[in-house]
Amino acid sequence: MNRKDLGLLVLILVVGTIVAIINPRFLSPINLSNTANLIGLFGLFSLAQAFVIISGGIELSSGSVIALLGVIFLDLVAAAGVPWPLAALLIVALGGILGLCHGFLITRMGLQPFVVTLCGLLIYRGVARYYTDDATAGFPFGASFPWLEWLVAGRSFGVPHSLVAFILAAVALAILLHKSVYGRYLYAVGKNEMAARYSGINTRLVIASAYVLCGALTAAAAIFIAMYTRSISPSSHGNFYELYAIAAAVLGGCSLRGGEGSILGVVLGTILLQVLQNLVNLLGIPSSLNFAVMGTVILLGVLADQQVMAYRKRSRL
Repeated sequence: MNRKDLGLLVLILVVGTIVAIINPRFLSPINLSNTANLIGLFGLFSLAQAFVIISGGIELSSGSVIALLGVIFLDLVAAAGVPWPLAALLIVALGGILGLCHGFLITRMGLQPFVVTLCGLLIYRGVARYYTDDATAGFPFGASFPWLEWLVAGRSFGVPHSLVAFILAAVALAILLHKSVYGRYLYAVGKNEMAARYSGINTRLVIASAYVLCGALTAAAAIFIAMYTRSISPSSHGNFYELYAIAAAVLGGCSLRGGEGSILGVVLGTILLQVLQNLVNLLGIPSSLNFAVMGTVILLGVLADQQVMAYRKRSRL
């Protein structure tokens, strides 16, 4: 654990203690369980966002991807009668394909990640609304999928399975990012793409793979969130989720310049973000201020990153 992650952990403990003192309901089992569930749900696509940011890119279409793949998953399982394991594999594969399209447009067509994913945000949202004829998608009355519901939305010993999935994904991605050659290549490309290319790294492949991984993991999150909500309104489902992911990544130490960040930091950033959201709810602060909290968090994270970069430059002189 580096100094930045340690500071974030201390901040989580301080904020959590303050919230518990102000409102003891924060420590109630039901509140902790619900918060843990939200950490798992939002953590999955926050991890996905982190890989793209470390590569030097950005993913603005996460929320729209979650809406589109969510309605397709519900339709496959509830209406088309596709066995849910096969439907889940198809959705994850489709998420990977969308990520591959983003990677192709960025690495082969030379488009900016911001432009590509912003267009994706609009396109996928529009397709989701057209797919459902702008109606709410959900399970028909009386439909039951006990194994799917238990596996994705259930709890074991009070621990939400979404949190378990988040922890498993974080461990696997931490090994990939911090213990593999691919991880070193990803950091190198994010830090200086041209220098990495001259060093013999296939920068196009590394960048494209980051978007494929992001798309597949976001698709998995779409399944969890679809089963959590049980119904999806394509015009609003997943709105601004990309902001949560970016905020969690930035809080966790991922520099928007690329080349920096850690999985542990993203995990801690996700936890802090949900604790702050819980603080807003428990204190009776209007929910409309949630976006103000997100914006403030991203701004503070960028300012902190800028100060760190300035300090490093002064230290080299």
